[in-house]
Amino acid sequence: MRYLVSVIDDTSNPGSTDRQPAISAFNERLIAEGYWVFAGGLADTDAATVIDNRGEQAVFSDGPFVESKEYLAGVWVWEAPDLDVALELAAEASKVCDRKIEVRPFR
Repeated sequence: MRYLVSVIDDTSNPGSTDRQPAISAFNERLIAEGYWVFAGGLADTDAATVIDNRGEQAVFSDGPFVESKEYLAGVWVWEAPDLDVALELAAEASKVCDRKIEVRPFR
């Protein structure tokens, strides 16, 4: 089963900025153990653009779709045999990247 693993940062209590070596080592382990599908860090929310083309014309808005102190800082997509394995990996990921993690299965 595939899981979207969201890395959540917080403007009022951001995670450590020196975590890249540990994250790289964790990613190498995910690859070696066959869990890795994709990963990427995201630009700050002020670089976001929201597009709504449900009406007569597309409307483009600067900034995130919702203002919040918490924001999506990056994502992984993992292939894991079940939710328990994904949650165990997510607990490790949270420690490694010093941020909250959300795990959601794909349908």
